Amino acid sequence: MQYDGSGLQVLSRQECLDLLSTAEIGRIVFTDRALPAVQPVNFLLDGESIVIRTSRGSKLAAATRQAVVAFEADDFDPRERTGWSVTVIGHARAVIEPDEVARLAGLPLEPWAPGGRDHYIVVGVEQVTGRRITAVRASGSASLLR
Repeated sequence: MQYDGSGLQVLSRQECLDLLSTAEIGRIVFTDRALPAVQPVNFLLDGESIVIRTSRGSKLAAATRQAVVAFEADDFDPRERTGWSVTVIGHARAVIEPDEVARLAGLPLEPWAPGGRDHYIVVGVEQVTGRRITAVRASGSASLLR
């Protein structure tokens, strides 16, 4: 196993993808009127692509057309002080091809937000990094047990 300078376990690409496949909520980072914006979204990992369902006229739909975006998902256990975080960089694209829309509509991705969500955004996993904290000593500093 490899660790970074902070004592966190560095995750492989496959470990990152495996963890992303277990998460339901993530945060997409995009540019909105030349400023950084972050929006929580529910998502699904489809192969090596992140699929997000939104409304066609949303700020997210407009801002992510062919843009480079960041995406982050994580899971933490505050009591045990363990957890992981995975960050993806990739190009976002609106799905407009009817066959692809139909295929994505068949995936088990149900929007949490109210209202119509008939627009799909796909983010290709071009770069991915991840870290895991595996244990914490009583003093509060990281202790790696694996």
